[in-house]
Amino acid sequence: MMKFNKHASIHVCALRHVPDVVKQIGAQHLVSAINDEFLPATPAEISCERHLKLDMHDITKAQPGSALPGTKHVVELLDFVLSWDKQAPMLIHCFAGLSRSTAAAFISLCALNPRTPEEIIARALRQSSDTAVPNRLFVALADNVLRREGRMVAALNSMGQNRIAYECIPFGVEVLHEPNEAGTAYQAA
Repeated sequence: MMKFNKHASIHVCALRHVPDVVKQIGAQHLVSAINDEFLPATPAEISCERHLKLDMHDITKAQPGSALPGTKHVVELLDFVLSWDKQAPMLIHCFAGLSRSTAAAFISLCALNPRTPEEIIARALRQSSDTAVPNRLFVALADNVLRREGRMVAALNSMGQNRIAYECIPFGVEVLHEPNEAGTAYQAA
């Protein structure tokens, strides 16, 4: 049986909203999926070890001078998310809250809910944000690491068209609590 916990929620916002959203939701964990030159300082409300910094650009093909999302980023995100105690919300951001952060949120929700169909998670993300457009490369890499056999990538298609926007309106998605028979959601490669 699945249960909801109001503290176990993942929130997404754009870079400029990080300080306000951290305070508003009481986040104790922060994921910055943003290129290093825009990386914010860790907010005072969050301890440094609870701030994951993923240096990547919002691209899906290699470009000179840009950091492509990689398997290393996926593994770091999964390790961070699966060690989260879920006693307070987690905040994930990128520059605009549209692509890298929504991909990280989708990946996190899939890892935390290994037996929930990926389409249900993708639809929950779309219901929470009409602007979410997860970075497909980041999701594809996670699909491989989590051994989802293409289901995560396919689930992105079930989200439907996103509304075009400069940045997202901050939003959150509750995490389902389901037992994980295997003990972990993935095995590090």
